[in-house]
Amino acid sequence: MNIARTLNNWRKYRQTVSELDRMSNRGLSDLGIDRSDIRRLARQATGF
Repeated sequence: MNIARTLNNWRKYRQTVSELDRMSNRGLSDLGIDRSDIRRLARQATGF
């Protein structure tokens, strides 16, 4: 069960990073996110 949870968290992490990476710098700025913070924020959001 723990493996399934880890894989699910990894998938959510990759999806979050991918979606944020596709956004423009302006769009990220409107959300208060710097491009260099994407991976850190994705880790926090997904628990990965």
